[in-house]
Amino acid sequence: MTLKLCVLTPNRIVWDSEVKEIILSTNSGQIGVLPNHAPIATAIDIGILRIRLNDQWLTMALMGGFARIGNNEITVLVNDAEKSGDIDPQEAQQTLEIAEAALRKAEGKRQTIEANLALRRARTRVEAINAIS
Repeated sequence: MTLKLCVLTPNRIVWDSEVKEIILSTNSGQIGVLPNHAPIATAIDIGILRIRLNDQWLTMALMGGFARIGNNEITVLVNDAEKSGDIDPQEAQQTLEIAEAALRKAEGKRQTIEANLALRRARTRVEAINAIS
């Protein structure tokens, strides 16, 4: 038995196919979803989506949003999403270093909050590449 997973951003469909299982980062922690999961709607945190296709695991960086699970269908609506294979490792590492420097230089509450958010996004992209499946 499989699940139908659809990952959508405002600009595109990132994923739309059958999967065996997913592990999703929510605002209250990670949840695993298998076929016949109880219906749920949840907020998604900036984090990694792990997708199992048969014996292979894939990862995707998600940038916050919402998910609806029910009737063996998962709809994920996020601000942005990138499959790990689509992320340039050098660019992701460079973005992480820039975000770390921006946080060190941040002055005031607003700059600190924005820098922390940019750092979380950058770390998530690097984690998606480095995730051991």
